[in-house]
Amino acid sequence: MKIYSWNVNGIRAIYKKGFINWFLQEQPDILCLQETKASLEQLDPEIVNIPGYLSYWNSGRRKGYSGVATYVKQAECEVQTGIGIERFDNEGRILISKHDEFTLLNVYFPNG
Repeated sequence: MKIYSWNVNGIRAIYKKGFINWFLQEQPDILCLQETKASLEQLDPEIVNIPGYLSYWNSGRRKGYSGVATYVKQAECEVQTGIGIERFDNEGRILISKHDEFTLLNVYFPNG
């Protein structure tokens, strides 16, 4: 199983630099992105709906700030955004996906 994790520093910036082609060439089973800096309504549908994958997103309340996304190349999985503590969850820094044999935490930690 190939699981990739990538701090993209802006999903729209990497989209302009060939993200979709790279993604389809690499074909990871799971791709975790951090620091997406966009909400779903700001994204081109091609970014969200990559053929053969489901995508899950957790965006921060503040526009252009933080955010994580997980792409999964399999059947739907149970997804949880956040940890239940509002002061942390409103920044869109965690996305938990529960798969058949493991639980994956996609977390964006700020530089500190």
